[in-house]
Amino acid sequence: MRITIARIDDRFIHGQVLTKWVKAFPAERLIVVSEEIANDPMRKILTLSVAPANIKTSVVTPNKMSKVFNNPKYNKTTAMLLFGKPSEVLELIENGIPIKEINVGGMRFDKDKLHLTESVSVTQEDIVAFEKLHTLGIKLELRQLPSDTRHDFIKILHSKQ
Repeated sequence: MRITIARIDDRFIHGQVLTKWVKAFPAERLIVVSEEIANDPMRKILTLSVAPANIKTSVVTPNKMSKVFNNPKYNKTTAMLLFGKPSEVLELIENGIPIKEINVGGMRFDKDKLHLTESVSVTQEDIVAFEKLHTLGIKLELRQLPSDTRHDFIKILHSKQ
């Protein structure tokens, strides 16, 4: 499997993904990698229902994604991976999935989160995962749309701590 982009956005499949990101990073398959969504039948159905008809879409746990990634059946498949949180990206990388760069697009605000930008707020668990990703040499960029200027996510994180 070839990953066209790995993106963290807790809205998963939405207008910006469908109109901008899919065009900038074409893929045959959208894969939502989320323990929470994969294990909630109603949320899984809702997530799959907003996917475009012309792109195969799956919702899987990080564990399942780690198992199927190297399946020869998917050798020539291109995929856009969509995550809700950095810990699930970290799990894939620790299981040998070759993700070198992560786009951070949106992580909604909550009262218990550190507000980094207009569109990104993080928990302490998120911070730990992002720091570990950075230590592993994974490039972390903040960008809402493909046409936006890339910003170094870890610099933004460090400036707010």
